[in-house]
Amino acid sequence: MPLTGRIAKSPVWCLGVITMLAVLVQGYHLGVDDSAIYVPAIKRVSDPTLYPFGAEFFMSHAHLSIFAALVGGSARLSHLPIDLTIFLWHLVSIFLLLLAAWQLLGCCFKNSYARWSGVAVLAATLSVSVTGTGLAIMDPYLTARSLSTPATLFAIACFISGRVRWGVAWLVVTATLHPQMAVYGTLFIGYMAVVEQRRAVHVEKVATAASGMIIGLPLFFDFKPLSGAARDCLLSRTFFFVSTWTWYEWIGVFAPMALLWWFSISARRTLPAFRGVASALIPFGLVFTTAAVVLTFPAQLESYNRLQPMRSFHLLYVVFFIFLGGLIGEYWIKTNPWRWAALFVPLVLVMVLVQELTFPASQHLEWPGSNQSNTWISAFLWIRYHTPKAAVFALDPNYMLRSGEDMHGFRAVAERSVLADNVKDSGPVSLFPQLATEWQNEVEAQRGLDHFQLADFQRLAKRYPVTWILIARPGPPGLTCPYENRDLAVCRL
Repeated sequence: MPLTGRIAKSPVWCLGVITMLAVLVQGYHLGVDDSAIYVPAIKRVSDPTLYPFGAEFFMSHAHLSIFAALVGGSARLSHLPIDLTIFLWHLVSIFLLLLAAWQLLGCCFKNSYARWSGVAVLAATLSVSVTGTGLAIMDPYLTARSLSTPATLFAIACFISGRVRWGVAWLVVTATLHPQMAVYGTLFIGYMAVVEQRRAVHVEKVATAASGMIIGLPLFFDFKPLSGAARDCLLSRTFFFVSTWTWYEWIGVFAPMALLWWFSISARRTLPAFRGVASALIPFGLVFTTAAVVLTFPAQLESYNRLQPMRSFHLLYVVFFIFLGGLIGEYWIKTNPWRWAALFVPLVLVMVLVQELTFPASQHLEWPGSNQSNTWISAFLWIRYHTPKAAVFALDPNYMLRSGEDMHGFRAVAERSVLADNVKDSGPVSLFPQLATEWQNEVEAQRGLDHFQLADFQRLAKRYPVTWILIARPGPPGLTCPYENRDLAVCRL
């Protein structure tokens, strides 16, 4: 069989190549932003001796999902280095996302060039921000969403192709990985079933599953009014509240829905399922936008914003870009190589530039085990290899916002315990307010640490089991600092 025939029957090899190209465009960064919460949980599963102090700030999320156990457990079974294992799972997650997009496009488009165009557009736009959520379509690092998103797309593809049992199975997989995203996926399939007027039994099954998920939410969250540090953390997540949005975020809400409406009434060269999916996304988006508005303004509903209804738009954006790419292939680029180049060369260059501007002090691809020119990462790696696993660190609670740090999480890279920070650890506190008092105490104990005197460090060590500090260079007089670079010093208390 000719090579083109094999690719047509099994697109795995082509999807693998596109996966590699997507990583080269998007870059890769270990332990950045949200993965500063996810990666320590993975590493603790891989090595239970890590993080003897402060694990509650990342395990509060981890116990709701099998994600950390899945990735960390695979590292223990394979005996591969944990950073390499995480990177390989990142590759797998992108491949699965593109494969799921390929299957969904196969249900909605007849021509293979439309399917490949949809996959290629999705691969090139993984870094696009989803309005009102603080999320990207796919992050340049591994999180639970990296696996729950393709699982949700597989579920949608199965439902619209009539494989209901497989669709339910994929929704169960999604729920075990990311319960919140499973709720959105289940509700969308319910909207899709109603729009397409599928058999009532299908609608009833989906509605029952969605209702059960919503009823179960109080088991995960306490919706009593918040106060003090817990409320401050919630309000710091400005994207939770539509009242804090800028005008362009509202464009990001309504422009995709308007285009989806236009697609649903004007696209003639698509299969019937295309119109059903595009049409269902419109009421789906409108309902959750309305919910976000309703929850924002009455003070008595403030704590319900932890449900983050606008996260539903993550699914909407993923499907929107898949469909947009499919239509571009169907109506314009088709099989013309010059048109493919005219679209994707500038698109790829723009997306690479966006990532370079997002992480200006870091390598575009932070390969596992690669040498780092970033002084923060260099210090974190020295700490990983030269301090005891039982070490507890203190550092500036706003360190993730410091110039050159690029939002890398200390726990994720250094693999050591640390007192709570003011940037990322406030996220778990906004969802789990029982952590608020301890979080506030630890953050306040570290404020101004770069200007501490020896007596201040002694007081800190009496209050918390801190044995090491990471501080601006030079280290404070009276302390031994076995590591220094041009910006930082690692000192022993």
